[in-house]
Amino acid sequence: MKPTLTLLAGLALLGAAGLAQAASLDLNLGSDAVQFEATGEVVDGISLGGGVVHSEYREDATVFNAQLMGTNHTRDREVGVGARWTQYDTDVGKGGGLGLGGYGYVYLPNLPEVSLGGYGFYTPNVIATRDLVDGYEVGVRARYAFAPNVDGYLGLRQLGADFDDDGGSRTLDRGAQVGVRLRF
Repeated sequence: MKPTLTLLAGLALLGAAGLAQAASLDLNLGSDAVQFEATGEVVDGISLGGGVVHSEYREDATVFNAQLMGTNHTRDREVGVGARWTQYDTDVGKGGGLGLGGYGYVYLPNLPEVSLGGYGFYTPNVIATRDLVDGYEVGVRARYAFAPNVDGYLGLRQLGADFDDDGGSRTLDRGAQVGVRLRF
Protein backbone atom coordinates (compact mmCIF):
# COMPACT_ATOMS: atom_id res chain seq x y z
CA MET A 1 0.00 0.00 0.00
CA LYS A 2 1.22 3.48 -0.78
CA PRO A 3 2.29 5.74 2.13
CA THR A 4 -0.29 8.35 0.97
CA LEU A 5 -3.13 5.88 1.49
CA THR A 6 -1.74 4.99 4.93
CA LEU A 7 -1.67 8.70 5.82
CA LEU A 8 -5.25 9.20 4.59
CA ALA A 9 -6.45 6.22 6.63
CA GLY A 10 -4.72 7.64 9.70
CA LEU A 11 -6.34 11.05 9.20
CA ALA A 12 -9.78 9.44 8.86
CA LEU A 13 -9.21 7.57 12.13
CA LEU A 14 -8.11 10.81 13.78
CA GLY A 15 -11.34 12.50 12.68
CA ALA A 16 -13.45 9.63 13.97
CA ALA A 17 -11.68 9.67 17.33
CA GLY A 18 -12.36 13.41 17.62
CA LEU A 19 -16.10 12.71 17.67
CA ALA A 20 -15.79 10.57 20.79
CA GLN A 21 -15.95 11.64 24.46
CA ALA A 22 -12.46 10.45 25.44
CA ALA A 23 -9.89 9.59 22.84
CA SER A 24 -6.33 8.39 22.35
CA LEU A 25 -3.87 8.46 19.49
CA ASP A 26 -1.02 5.96 19.34
CA LEU A 27 1.99 5.91 17.04
CA ASN A 28 4.81 3.38 17.19
CA LEU A 29 7.83 2.60 15.06
CA GLY A 30 9.94 -0.51 14.69
CA SER A 31 12.87 -1.36 12.46
CA ASP A 32 10.50 -2.68 9.75
CA ALA A 33 7.09 -1.23 10.63
CA VAL A 34 4.99 1.76 11.56
CA GLN A 35 1.62 1.59 13.33
CA PHE A 36 -1.00 4.26 13.97
CA GLU A 37 -4.13 3.74 16.07
CA ALA A 38 -6.97 5.98 17.20
CA THR A 39 -9.66 5.09 19.71
CA GLY A 40 -12.49 6.96 21.30
CA GLU A 41 -15.05 6.24 23.98
CA VAL A 42 -18.51 6.55 22.40
CA VAL A 43 -20.29 6.01 25.74
CA ASP A 44 -18.94 5.19 29.18
CA GLY A 45 -17.24 1.78 28.97
CA ILE A 46 -17.57 1.32 25.17
CA SER A 47 -14.79 2.36 22.79
CA LEU A 48 -14.60 2.43 19.03
CA GLY A 49 -11.27 2.53 17.28
CA GLY A 50 -9.13 1.55 14.39
CA GLY A 51 -5.62 1.43 13.15
CA VAL A 52 -3.18 0.55 10.44
CA VAL A 53 0.18 -1.26 10.45
CA HIS A 54 2.52 -1.06 7.51
CA SER A 55 5.37 -3.59 7.67
CA GLU A 56 8.19 -4.62 5.40
CA TYR A 57 9.37 -7.41 7.74
CA ARG A 58 9.53 -10.16 5.10
CA GLU A 59 6.84 -9.20 2.63
CA ASP A 60 5.16 -5.87 2.07
CA ALA A 61 2.05 -5.91 4.29
CA THR A 62 -0.53 -3.33 5.27
CA VAL A 63 -3.08 -4.37 7.86
CA PHE A 64 -6.11 -2.27 8.80
CA ASN A 65 -8.39 -2.85 11.77
CA ALA A 66 -11.59 -1.45 13.26
CA GLN A 67 -12.75 -2.54 16.70
CA LEU A 68 -15.57 -2.17 19.20
CA MET A 69 -14.50 -2.87 22.79
CA GLY A 70 -15.98 -2.98 26.24
CA THR A 71 -13.48 -1.20 28.50
CA ASN A 72 -12.77 -0.56 32.16
CA HIS A 73 -10.15 1.93 33.37
CA THR A 74 -9.23 2.43 37.01
CA ARG A 75 -6.10 3.83 38.63
CA ASP A 76 -4.90 0.22 39.10
CA ARG A 77 -5.63 -1.28 35.69
CA GLU A 78 -6.94 -0.91 32.13
CA VAL A 79 -8.78 -3.76 30.41
CA GLY A 80 -10.78 -4.14 27.23
CA VAL A 81 -12.45 -7.02 25.41
CA GLY A 82 -14.30 -7.00 22.12
CA ALA A 83 -14.56 -7.63 18.41
CA ARG A 84 -12.15 -6.51 15.70
CA TRP A 85 -12.41 -6.53 11.92
CA THR A 86 -8.94 -6.95 10.40
CA GLN A 87 -8.22 -6.40 6.71
CA TYR A 88 -4.94 -7.71 5.24
CA ASP A 89 -3.31 -6.39 2.05
CA THR A 90 -0.04 -8.27 1.58
CA ASP A 91 2.24 -9.59 -1.13
CA VAL A 92 1.16 -13.14 -0.25
CA GLY A 93 -2.60 -12.64 0.09
CA LYS A 94 -5.52 -10.36 0.71
CA GLY A 95 -8.64 -10.66 2.82
CA GLY A 96 -10.25 -9.82 6.09
CA GLY A 97 -12.20 -11.24 8.94
CA LEU A 98 -13.94 -10.69 12.24
CA GLY A 99 -12.09 -11.77 15.34
CA LEU A 100 -12.02 -11.38 19.09
CA GLY A 101 -9.43 -10.18 21.54
CA GLY A 102 -8.51 -7.66 24.12
CA TYR A 103 -5.88 -5.89 26.17
CA GLY A 104 -4.87 -5.55 29.79
CA TYR A 105 -2.44 -3.31 31.68
CA VAL A 106 -1.66 -3.02 35.38
CA TYR A 107 -0.09 0.01 37.06
CA LEU A 108 2.74 -0.75 39.46
CA PRO A 109 1.67 0.21 43.02
CA ASN A 110 5.00 1.83 43.98
CA LEU A 111 5.50 3.43 40.53
CA PRO A 112 2.07 4.63 39.35
CA GLU A 113 3.60 6.17 36.20
CA VAL A 114 4.59 2.68 35.00
CA SER A 115 2.19 0.13 33.54
CA LEU A 116 2.86 -3.33 32.12
CA GLY A 117 0.59 -5.38 29.92
CA GLY A 118 -0.28 -6.64 26.52
CA TYR A 119 -2.89 -7.38 23.91
CA GLY A 120 -3.98 -10.11 21.57
CA PHE A 121 -6.49 -10.56 18.74
CA TYR A 122 -7.33 -13.66 16.73
CA THR A 123 -9.32 -13.87 13.49
CA PRO A 124 -10.50 -17.44 12.75
CA ASN A 125 -11.28 -18.73 9.27
CA VAL A 126 -14.99 -19.15 10.04
CA ILE A 127 -15.50 -15.39 9.49
CA ALA A 128 -12.73 -14.72 6.96
CA THR A 129 -13.01 -13.41 3.40
CA ARG A 130 -11.04 -13.81 0.19
CA ASP A 131 -7.63 -15.47 0.69
CA LEU A 132 -7.49 -15.19 4.49
CA VAL A 133 -7.59 -18.43 6.46
CA ASP A 134 -6.82 -16.88 9.85
CA GLY A 135 -4.77 -14.10 11.42
CA TYR A 136 -3.50 -12.78 14.70
CA GLU A 137 -1.72 -9.89 16.42
CA VAL A 138 -0.13 -10.15 19.88
CA GLY A 139 2.07 -7.79 21.81
CA VAL A 140 3.46 -6.75 25.18
CA ARG A 141 4.35 -3.25 26.35
CA ALA A 142 5.99 -1.41 29.21
CA ARG A 143 4.57 2.13 29.42
CA TYR A 144 5.72 5.22 31.29
CA ALA A 145 3.50 8.30 31.82
CA PHE A 146 5.69 11.30 31.04
CA ALA A 147 2.76 13.66 31.63
CA PRO A 148 -0.87 13.14 32.67
CA ASN A 149 -1.95 12.60 29.04
CA VAL A 150 1.23 11.29 27.40
CA ASP A 151 2.63 7.75 27.65
CA GLY A 152 5.82 6.54 26.05
CA TYR A 153 6.41 2.82 25.71
CA LEU A 154 8.65 0.00 24.56
CA GLY A 155 7.02 -3.11 23.20
CA LEU A 156 7.24 -6.32 21.24
CA ARG A 157 4.72 -7.27 18.55
CA GLN A 158 4.06 -10.26 16.32
CA LEU A 159 1.54 -10.05 13.49
CA GLY A 160 0.77 -13.01 11.27
CA ALA A 161 -1.74 -14.55 8.90
CA ASP A 162 -2.39 -17.70 6.92
CA PHE A 163 -3.64 -17.31 3.35
CA ASP A 164 -5.05 -19.90 0.93
CA ASP A 165 -2.38 -21.83 -0.97
CA ASP A 166 0.61 -19.94 0.43
CA GLY A 167 2.19 -22.78 2.40
CA GLY A 168 1.11 -21.98 5.95
CA SER A 169 1.09 -19.14 8.39
CA ARG A 170 3.29 -16.14 7.59
CA THR A 171 4.78 -13.74 10.09
CA LEU A 172 4.04 -10.29 8.66
CA ASP A 173 5.72 -8.30 11.42
CA ARG A 174 7.82 -9.23 14.44
CA GLY A 175 10.04 -7.17 16.65
CA ALA A 176 10.50 -4.34 19.07
CA GLN A 177 8.88 -0.96 18.78
CA VAL A 178 8.99 2.37 20.53
CA GLY A 179 5.84 4.44 20.72
CA VAL A 180 3.87 7.29 22.18
CA ARG A 181 0.20 7.48 23.16
CA LEU A 182 -1.67 10.75 23.59
CA ARG A 183 -4.90 10.74 25.62
CA PHE A 184 -7.57 13.47 25.42
